[in-house]
Amino acid sequence: MIVPQYWAEATRQHRQPGKQRTVRRFGWSETSQAEADAMAQSRAEEALQRWLAGDKIVAREPKVAYNGAAGVPIREEVLSRHGTSVVTRNAYGAHCLNTPHALFADIDFEPRVSGKQLLAALIVSLCLSIFVVWWSGEWKLGLSVGVVSAPLVWIMFARLMQLVVHLRGGEQKVARNRLEAFLHQHPHWNVRVYETPAGLRLLATHQPFAASDPQVAEFFRALRVDPVYVRMCLNQNCFRARLTAKPWRIGIASHMRPRPGVWPVKPERMAERDAWIRTYETQAAGYAACRYVESLGSGRIHADIRPVMELHDQEARALRTELAIA
Repeated sequence: MIVPQYWAEATRQHRQPGKQRTVRRFGWSETSQAEADAMAQSRAEEALQRWLAGDKIVAREPKVAYNGAAGVPIREEVLSRHGTSVVTRNAYGAHCLNTPHALFADIDFEPRVSGKQLLAALIVSLCLSIFVVWWSGEWKLGLSVGVVSAPLVWIMFARLMQLVVHLRGGEQKVARNRLEAFLHQHPHWNVRVYETPAGLRLLATHQPFAASDPQVAEFFRALRVDPVYVRMCLNQNCFRARLTAKPWRIGIASHMRPRPGVWPVKPERMAERDAWIRTYETQAAGYAACRYVESLGSGRIHADIRPVMELHDQEARALRTELAIA
């Protein structure tokens, strides 16, 4: 996991008749701006030489905060460092804990499209379309039936799945059952469970993990963790947990300025950013990001995980039961 303090971007150009190219690359450093500048210059020159040699390259790396961009570390303002863990401010203003060895996983109950359900809906719609063509002999009618039925079949499947989950005790009960089933097969594990506004947060405390560990992949699959988060963990080689409220949940309708909230910010825009942050920090102080519910499993808390757990619980106000979560 790398969360740099300093960032730079360099440009290299090649111009000759029939062959022109401008290449931009980022550089970063945890120690100095000069080191970040030098790295940016070196990476830009390397990219240009690769292009001249015939390689296919992107002209400019996307300026993103944290989405697993290949080769580019987490691009967020560093707020504090705690051993190997780093607290940053994400693109919409919240504090986030980035840690290379403490396994966090959020399970959202908000509905999202399942790939299997979508495939099943498409198969059913295709079968209906084929049947109509066979029955009527009109391929245009069959095509129309397939197009119209696909979203209707998907809605039907989604409603059916919601009914199944309801009959099984609701989303939280289903998620807890999955966790208990996993822990039954892995009795040495210990997992702290937190309530979030959209679902549950889990923290494994019995041992440190690397994001690439096969046990982590098994845990993610068993608990059906958001696949986007899974990709982030693998690409950035860390785990991540939001520590403060989402702005729109605490009455802040405006986005962090300047948009899109990616770090670093030009000096002339810092006053605008700081003004938004002051408002956000004042309002966020009255909310928790999650609430501790229970611990399940062996009860073990590894010595290397305890400081991360305590930092998370303090900064997320997870033990402040009087606060609303947002």
